[in-house]
Amino acid sequence: MQHDTAKRRHDLRNIAIIAHVDHGKTTLVDAMLKQTGAYHDKSGEEAICIMDSNDLEKERGITILSKNTSVRYKDTTVHIVDTPGHADFGSEVERVLRMVDGVLLLVDALDGPMPQTRFVLKKSLALGLRPIVVINKVDRLNCDPHAALDKVFSLFMELGASDAQLDFPVVYAVGRDGWASADYNHPAKDLSHLFEVIIKHVPGPLDLDDQPLRLLVTMLDYSSYTGRIGVGRIVQGRISAGQQVSIASPGTDPKTRKVMQLMGYKNFERIVIKDAHSGDIVAVAGLEGIEVGDTVSDLENPGVLPGLEIEQPTLAMEFYPNDGPFSGREGKFVTVTQIRDRLYKEQQINVGLKIEEIAGEPGFKVSGRGELHLSILIETMRREGYELCVSKMVVITHEENGVTVEPVEMLLLDAPAEYQGSVMNGLGSRGAQLKNMSVGDDGRVRFEYVISSKALIGFKSEFMSFTKGSGLMHHSFHGFLPEGSFNRPSRNGVFIAKEAGTSAGYALNSLQDHGIMCVGTGEDIYAGQIVGEHCRANDLVVNPCKEKKQTNMRSSTADMAITLTPHRQMSLEQAIEYVEEDEFVEVTPKNLRLRKKILDHSKRKRGEKTED
Repeated sequence: MQHDTAKRRHDLRNIAIIAHVDHGKTTLVDAMLKQTGAYHDKSGEEAICIMDSNDLEKERGITILSKNTSVRYKDTTVHIVDTPGHADFGSEVERVLRMVDGVLLLVDALDGPMPQTRFVLKKSLALGLRPIVVINKVDRLNCDPHAALDKVFSLFMELGASDAQLDFPVVYAVGRDGWASADYNHPAKDLSHLFEVIIKHVPGPLDLDDQPLRLLVTMLDYSSYTGRIGVGRIVQGRISAGQQVSIASPGTDPKTRKVMQLMGYKNFERIVIKDAHSGDIVAVAGLEGIEVGDTVSDLENPGVLPGLEIEQPTLAMEFYPNDGPFSGREGKFVTVTQIRDRLYKEQQINVGLKIEEIAGEPGFKVSGRGELHLSILIETMRREGYELCVSKMVVITHEENGVTVEPVEMLLLDAPAEYQGSVMNGLGSRGAQLKNMSVGDDGRVRFEYVISSKALIGFKSEFMSFTKGSGLMHHSFHGFLPEGSFNRPSRNGVFIAKEAGTSAGYALNSLQDHGIMCVGTGEDIYAGQIVGEHCRANDLVVNPCKEKKQTNMRSSTADMAITLTPHRQMSLEQAIEYVEEDEFVEVTPKNLRLRKKILDHSKRKRGEKTED
């Protein structure tokens, strides 16, 4: 148990960096690592996004997995936790906040605080953490740091911050150039000012080494050598390698385990250590069956800390092995056993994920926190060499007081004023509820809507088309409302390939007059594959492999050039948004194909008659 009278450690500071997507969080951490000598680039080239080590993170420019690092500034170790900024990974942010004593709230000098900033800030203020506000990117054209700071202060007031929390220090910075100062008109040479503010305003952890051990597990990792690894902060006591400990949660009986390996963090690597003290963030291996929210405690004096509430999944998809004619052509892992092993391995460390086997079928129901959460898993498996078929996303509903409710999101849009009508029409057709609308000084309109997760599926690509790529869209979980308040616009029918073969320009030329094609010439196609979108509501079975018949007769139109409209190439997110209940997205390392669940046309027709 912590005591206010206990002395604090002066050699350690635990902080989390919270910010919205693309506000420069990872770039600032990179600069902190470089300036404290934690990172030396051996190649001699400029390295960026050191913390975003995952290939997907580098490509998308977002943080997906929460990461720990520590840097040494003078006589103090600053332990930094870089957290995801997207709403789908919000549950990970909440758990990370339980490990730290202060937060760096990073805000873009032009954009100001955004919805995800609000969501995480509310959680951190409720936990009583001391914030430090960093106004980043103060070198941006047309930015107004004072206006951004006013918005932050208003947000603090709105979220009910205490007087102590409202008296937050402000640092102005440019993470890309690696400087921070108290006045943005006078740039500094480095980030020394930021480090000094952290040491001065973030309290050190309580020194409770003489108390019985209590360690709260907030994250999980997995090693094929040591098994499941629990990552968390030592609230009180000490822990050492080889020690016998008790693990339990508020709802489970205690189990005795042995600490096989104890690891701490130095720079951005894990290092094996012999022991650790109260306030340290450590990774413990060898605790079989450990879960997020468990307490690791002293065997002779066991105890349980208040657990962590893990947010329940809101979307579900079905994963099946690829049973199409091209199965095994491109992937290394194609069997249901290999897919099962991979999914259960992911569940070991991805706490927000839920895996269930589908009774009587060789498939799995995979539930996650959102569209991005699930698509990241599919893309990762695809790059590892897996072939699989995934179904349409389904929103998970539940009952409250006898009423079926569905998850809804708070949607914030920012778009030029000339696209206001298109955006409002698009959301009106989905049943979204407009909560607020304001016009900024720059001529852009900001909308706030409440919309169901189901109706939001597929809207992002539509919104980017409306605004010609100039719109900004952010959404976060809002709560639950009665089902049926929102709807998703129906999609047109599709062109379905009649037989296997190679797509021909002659056939595609006649088909493109009746819809939009999603295959080009010279592509291998099989029966049951979706090759385009029909201009009407019904599906149409077509032959995209039909060649022009050869003849000896001469004709004035025989050699007319065929002009094909470029076909639609969908990303993984667009593909899983597009498919209907009787369709699959076939995911392979090299290709994405849309197909019907039942490939044979006659069996599909027979199934439709049976349903009628």
